[in-house]
Parts: sequence; C-alpha cells; structure tokens
Amino acid sequence: MKRPPASVTERIAFSLFRLSAIAGTAILILVMVLLFLAGKDALSWQFLTAPWQHGDITKGGIFPAIVGSMYLGLGVIFISFPLGIGTAVFLTEYSGDTRWRRTIQLAIRNLAGVPSVVYGLFGLAIFVHLLTFGMSLAAAVLTLSVMTLPWIITASVEALLAVPRAFRESSQALGATRWQTVSRIIIPSALPGCITGGIIGLARALGETAPIILVGATFYLTRLPTSPFDKYMALPYHTFILATQHSSPSAPAYAAGSALVLITLTFVLSIGAILLRLQFRKKRVW
Repeated sequence: MKRPPASVTERIAFSLFRLSAIAGTAILILVMVLLFLAGKDALSWQFLTAPWQHGDITKGGIFPAIVGSMYLGLGVIFISFPLGIGTAVFLTEYSGDTRWRRTIQLAIRNLAGVPSVVYGLFGLAIFVHLLTFGMSLAAAVLTLSVMTLPWIITASVEALLAVPRAFRESSQALGATRWQTVSRIIIPSALPGCITGGIIGLARALGETAPIILVGATFYLTRLPTSPFDKYMALPYHTFILATQHSSPSAPAYAAGSALVLITLTFVLSIGAILLRLQFRKKRVW
C-alpha cells in the first residue's frame, strides 16, 4: 500500500493538534460559563470582601477563604520552587550520570503520580504530629510543597538539560568555576522552563482538597490567620462543603461562585508567573 505524501501527513497531524487545542480551550470556556451561570446570583462585592456568616450565608462572603488560598499558593511558591530548582541543579550538574541519579529521577517521576490524599496522610504524620506544627497553615503549606516538588524537579531537570553543552564548556574554558557557570549561565538560561514547572505545581496545589482537609483547613473561621500555626479557610474545601454538605438553599450558587473565584485566583497567580517567565526569556540570548 502506497504511503500518503509527507505534506498530507503533516497537514493531518497539524489539524489534529489544532483540534485538540480548540477542544481544550472550548472545555475550559464551557466550564467557566457554566460556573458563572450557576453562581452569578452569589457574585458581588460583598461576596468577595466580607467575612463568612455561618448563620445566613447570604449576608457574608468568602474573603477569609480567598486569603487562606493566597497564603497557601504563595507559601508553596516560596518553599517548593527553590527546593525544586536546587534538587534539579544537583541532579544535572553535580551528581553525574550514575545509576544512583537515574534511580532518584525515576522515584521523583513516580512521586508525581501519587494520589494527593497520600500526601495529606504524610503531612498529617510528619508535620502535624511528628514536628508538632498542629493543624495549621504551616503544615498545609509544607504538605502541598512536598506534593508539588516532583513536578517542579522534573520540569527543572528537563530545562537544565536543554541548555546547550557548549555553554558549560565555553564558560569553564574561560576560567569560570563550576558554581560560577551554574549560577551565572545555566540557571538563568533554564529559568523560564523551571518557572513552567512552578506554574503547573502551583495550579495543582491551589485546587487540592484532600491534603488540606487532613492538615488543618476549616469551613468557618471568625478571623483571618495571623500566624503560620493558625487554622485557615481555603477555597477548595469551602467549595466542597457548600456543594455537598450545606443545607442552605443558596449553597449551590455560593459553591459555584467560590469555584469561579478559585479558578480566577489560579489564573491570576499563573499569569503573574508567566509574565515573570517572559521577562527572563527576553534576557536569554542563545
């Protein structure tokens, strides 16, 4: 059987890729539209800025849950991103191509597929009980950071390996030490790819419910957390309770509104990271 011309195969492949992109975008838009239609009655300035009112949810808002989710997201960024890049630098630049390194990388990739509830149990055992952080914001941030580390490490390793070998050789040929080469040449060149892993990890952390239930998230608080060891509200858990367990007739609309705010918050933090990545890409000259 005669094969079709390469140009035809290429057009078919690109058409399939284009359809996949359109389908993914259409699904996202559909979800946003459906959430807006379901939650538009709850959306208001009061809904975004007022404290939660447990007796009558229509008189309160989700501001404490928004603040709690922002604390979680920022905490994950500041902990898992430096640790992830540091681990990736060690694996690619200092460990050498050994069986031990390949074993570690395989284990890290496998950890990326572990269910989130398992990370929640890990955080409960280690951060809540063993380290006595209690059911707190600090325990949740550390648990989510551990959960997102495999994503960030994997993306950072690939970004570091994508930096041309000639960069390393040229730098060291000019008399630079290995650390000077890594810190001034390799990491700045790979940073946009590393930030991509951070965006993926952040998006996953912000949307998780199971881990934060086990390490301190609560449905109702009368005040904002003032210490890393305080309990906290978070949008994923808040949405879960409203959608499945709350008895108020307005609960479904408030659940949809909370979900819409959560997606928007994820977009805002991700867009900030994307803009930062674009700035680093502009400075990169290959």
